[in-house]
Amino acid sequence: MTRTDPAVSPRTRFRGGAAAPYEDPSLPVTERVEDLLGRMTTEEKAGLMFHSQGVMGPAGEFVEDAALMQWGEPVRDMVENRHMNHFNLVGGAEPEEIAAWHNKAQEVALATRLGIPVTLSSDPRHHFSDNWAMSTAARGFAQFPETTGLAAIRDEETVRQFADVVRREYLAVGIRVALHPQIDLATEPRWSRISGTFGENADLTGRLAAACIKGLQGETLGPHSVAAMTKHFPGGGPQKDGEDPHFPYGREQVYPGGMFDLHLAPFLKALEAGTSQMMPYYGMPAGTGMETVGFGFHKGVITGLLREKLGFDGIVCTDWSLLHDTVHGEARAWGVEHLTASERALKVIEAGCDQFGGESSPGLVVDLIRAGTVSEERIDASVRRLLREKFVLGLFDNPFVDVDAAASAVGTAEAVLAGRDTQSRSVTLLKNTGDLLPLAEGTRVYVEGVDPATAAGYGTVVAAPEEADVAILRLHTPYDRRTGPLEKYFHAGRLDFDAAELAPVLDVCATVPTVVDIYLERPAVIPEIAGASAALVGNYGAGDGPLLDVVFGRRAPEGRLPFPLPRSMADVARQRPDVPSDGADAVFPYGHGLAFTESS
Repeated sequence: MTRTDPAVSPRTRFRGGAAAPYEDPSLPVTERVEDLLGRMTTEEKAGLMFHSQGVMGPAGEFVEDAALMQWGEPVRDMVENRHMNHFNLVGGAEPEEIAAWHNKAQEVALATRLGIPVTLSSDPRHHFSDNWAMSTAARGFAQFPETTGLAAIRDEETVRQFADVVRREYLAVGIRVALHPQIDLATEPRWSRISGTFGENADLTGRLAAACIKGLQGETLGPHSVAAMTKHFPGGGPQKDGEDPHFPYGREQVYPGGMFDLHLAPFLKALEAGTSQMMPYYGMPAGTGMETVGFGFHKGVITGLLREKLGFDGIVCTDWSLLHDTVHGEARAWGVEHLTASERALKVIEAGCDQFGGESSPGLVVDLIRAGTVSEERIDASVRRLLREKFVLGLFDNPFVDVDAAASAVGTAEAVLAGRDTQSRSVTLLKNTGDLLPLAEGTRVYVEGVDPATAAGYGTVVAAPEEADVAILRLHTPYDRRTGPLEKYFHAGRLDFDAAELAPVLDVCATVPTVVDIYLERPAVIPEIAGASAALVGNYGAGDGPLLDVVFGRRAPEGRLPFPLPRSMADVARQRPDVPSDGADAVFPYGHGLAFTESS
């Protein structure tokens, strides 16, 4: 289906009859919001306050039978029977499949009594990480390094251009809310979510966050914008023991260095940039004197700080699954585990939030209103915010996308080249003994972790280290392998290579001059490798080609470390989780990065 004529309202096109004032594009947004709000039932208002998963089928199809779904619920049921119309798209698919899925969801929504269109959101889809709870690896979309790689380049215009690519590609498939940027500070080296941040520096993070929001939304939010849901207010980096609050053992955020305001600072820049939405994190502050409840339940943080002190009147959506247990684990109701789902919902509303992320039970809010526990006026305040964004984004006037055009509009040659170039630019040269790099074209190379066919386009690939002039090894930052249904996707715990993992690397280094590349998903502990390698580079998401472009000098490395690389796990354990660069003797400090003219 192609885009509808914006001069024809969705209600007129799909239902017939005269258009209501809220369907008239010539009226001011405020008038349209008030007209629609006055027509809504309590159930329809409550439905607007829930932002659940929209799960695609294995082939990208719009699944309507719950029995055919591994998890999640059919979107048709949530739209028609629970009046919901905000969905986080889960699953990877080709761009045209996403566009078709989106249009089907819009058809279902526009056939309801009021024809309120669907707002489709997504976690990042333009990087390498593939964790369904946080991100989806690029499939059809242009592929850039993780945001730590953007931080390594340290250029606001590069980030703005990246976000503009995201905006254009999201628009083409119907995604109108980005569940990013994630602007937490990477001050706890073990934390599993570091790769989604802009590193440990608050000033740099704030500047890059503002550039990202401008790239997604433009100077003002409008029909050509993707709304940014900036996360995780007021800063989700200082996790006790580096554990993540998706899980009960990681629920505490701690500030032994007294750095709460430092972690808050990037969000001030996001507010200045006009972020449309904000997401608080699961974590609860411990040992601060603040109420020890998760930030989504925290009135002092949401109303007192974000709304009243900082003046934010945009949408606040909780992180996912605060009310109910799921097949993936218990509800993240940290500090209020003893409350019922209804009591938790009340606390979220009283905290000042507008939407429940990852939940699909509007009946809870309906019951609270009918019991007189929550006033209709309080619910109206949230519904106004949610409706306003739909109108400003143009969803009422032009809800569909052009499925046929989606394939050609996403992953264009220009966007793919920009992503590849950014991958190369972000590569960080940590060590370059005797100016080993760049290698000469045709150098005899032994490779591990590199596609030999790709490497053959740069050098002469040999079968053993003894036959090579240089070895090239690609490694990944270590982590503890966990087996829980969700935990297995979170790379947490140790950062150092054990003896069995080190031995083959050090053997190659002892045999031939070796270039070691490490994917710095988190700050790796690599003193032995740093000592034994002839050249050492770090990447934050780079394909073999973009990496070899740097190794063979076709592209210069520009990256600077967005966090230090610690010397030992004992030093990591001693660091204060809220303090940047708190290690005693880093192997490489924050900001380290060489050019080819420098040796180390």
